[in-house]
Amino acid sequence: MALGLIIIFFTLIVSSFVFWIWMLIDCIRRDFEKDDEKIVWLLVVILVQIIGAIIYYFVIKRKDKKTKGGIEKSEKIK
Repeated sequence: MALGLIIIFFTLIVSSFVFWIWMLIDCIRRDFEKDDEKIVWLLVVILVQIIGAIIYYFVIKRKDKKTKGGIEKSEKIK
């Protein structure tokens, strides 16, 4: 029983760390409209860590997916 909980806990920690690194890399590589935005988002993701990465995902990354998906669909229609 205890071994199962340790494995689940370890998996959760590792996946959280991978997600945080993924959002950090995305923030570094992304072209924001203003350089100030990039600095602010980097500080949020670095200082608030996993919570900052989750906020970044829902505010920037997910909005970007919706925008790109809408553009691609409208281009296919033409």
